[in-house]
Amino acid sequence: MWDTPSKAQELLREKSQIEDTLEPLGLILRKIEDVKLLFALSEEEGGEVFLQEIEEKIRELESEVADLEIKSTFTSDLDASNAILSIHPGAGGTESQDWAQMLMRMYMRWAERRGFRVEVVDLLAGEEAGIKSATLTVSGEYAYGYLKAEAGVHRLVRISPFDANRRRHTSFAAVLVYPEVSEDIEVEIRDEDIKVETFRASGAGGQHVNKTSSAVRLTHIPTGIVVSCQNERSQHKNRAMAMKILRARLYALKKKEQDKKMEELIGEKKDIAWGSQIRSYILHPYQMVKDHRTGIETGNVEAVLDGEIDHFIKGYLLRKGKAG
Repeated sequence: MWDTPSKAQELLREKSQIEDTLEPLGLILRKIEDVKLLFALSEEEGGEVFLQEIEEKIRELESEVADLEIKSTFTSDLDASNAILSIHPGAGGTESQDWAQMLMRMYMRWAERRGFRVEVVDLLAGEEAGIKSATLTVSGEYAYGYLKAEAGVHRLVRISPFDANRRRHTSFAAVLVYPEVSEDIEVEIRDEDIKVETFRASGAGGQHVNKTSSAVRLTHIPTGIVVSCQNERSQHKNRAMAMKILRARLYALKKKEQDKKMEELIGEKKDIAWGSQIRSYILHPYQMVKDHRTGIETGNVEAVLDGEIDHFIKGYLLRKGKAG
């Protein structure tokens, strides 16, 4: 342990993950014993004295067991990582850009509901409305484990607020999700492979944002990957965040190449790919959100767009867990 600090860190991470699983399981088992005791007391009293309390505790147990079942699907070390989420509108100009902004708000609201910290690290606004692209970091326990279920193409059908003739439009936006890669995971980034550019930040943020060239754009020459960050006042901080995002994207690219090789060997068919439609959000002629991978649907579109997407995420993760 003392001679190999990296091995010690790996073991401590594994220990922490095991404890994260066993501790809630032990708590659930103790609560089950409490419910059994309440049943016994209720029978002794010969009435319904404890029935309401029993029902409440059973509902709590159902929710906790469901959460534990979801966490049991997190088999990768990276599932516990923070997430980097990028949103890009498809063809369609303002209409798709507005849809991309709606998705960004949906994920920010979802993260807030879970108590995760969200930071917008790069945002390119549309000319008329919406966004041309956005990159968010979502920090919290298993943020990547949950959000990886959202990677793919999202489809919106509605009466366009930008069409004077009130016609129905279909818009698409792509969501990409990467794990925030820790420093001890090896991703080689050579200085000579990076082109660094600085520029003045655009958009809201106060006068200090636009006074100096604090925003940073990094281009990884071998792969052509471009990342930028303009959220911080300091050029140094923006460069550090851009490097973190670049590291995550290079790791994701490396992993994708490995998965592709494995796919060729075992013939596995992927469920999610760029250009696959994972979910439809229909606002007209009726209201419904349907996940095409699981068949889960709801008529409460407003709640979904306000961040209530856990049932879609959990449904997908459980399905993938059982399939795996």
